Amino acid sequence: MAAEGKGAAVASGSYAVPSLTNCGGVSGRAVCSIESAMNDIAKPRSNPFRAAPNLLTLLRICLAPFLVAAILEGRYGLSFSLFVVAGLTDALDGALARMLQQRTMLGQYLDPVADKLLLSTLFVVLMHMGLIPVTVTVLVFGRDVGILVVAAILYAATGRREFSPSLVGKANTFVQVSAVAAVLLHQLVAEHWVAAVRTLALDATMALTVVSGLHYAWTASRRVAMAAANGHGVK
Repeated sequence: MAAEGKGAAVASGSYAVPSLTNCGGVSGRAVCSIESAMNDIAKPRSNPFRAAPNLLTLLRICLAPFLVAAILEGRYGLSFSLFVVAGLTDALDGALARMLQQRTMLGQYLDPVADKLLLSTLFVVLMHMGLIPVTVTVLVFGRDVGILVVAAILYAATGRREFSPSLVGKANTFVQVSAVAAVLLHQLVAEHWVAAVRTLALDATMALTVVSGLHYAWTASRRVAMAAANGHGVK
């Protein structure tokens, strides 16, 4: 019977050590305590850093109102520092997710939402402060709205929920981050090279915003056409 119990424990995938005695008496309680300790050691431990990537993403979202307040108050040194911290959390959450192999569905949705929320808010605030041209902000918002429409079309036509970022989209996010950083740094350092980087980053943002928006639209139309050809179009 003991062999059968052990086999059942192994077959079920349990790491529990089978009980060899009852817990009556002093010696029985001592044996039970040892068995309990062995069971605790044998149990698989959950990774204490499992939620670290998502927590860093949430931290980036929480930094947004403090960053906005610092810009509106004209505290550009603080706002630049907070923006650097937000950028570090963006880099760290991705690195930790890959190292710990903790790529969750929540993280896949939460990370781009955090990036869009932070960047879009900063473009509006910087436009309000007269530090970014209106054209740039309108293009950035227009692209984001366009991507939401594209995602809705893809979901309705193909049922597709995962939308992997393209190389053009990643490049656009990079130049947007560079543009915000250069605009904030220009308020602290009145050097010619900073002004040149600011102008270049804003021009690149406008160009890549249009290109990436058109690329997403082309990708959506192609996938919808493929779904229709395969008989999975919208009824």
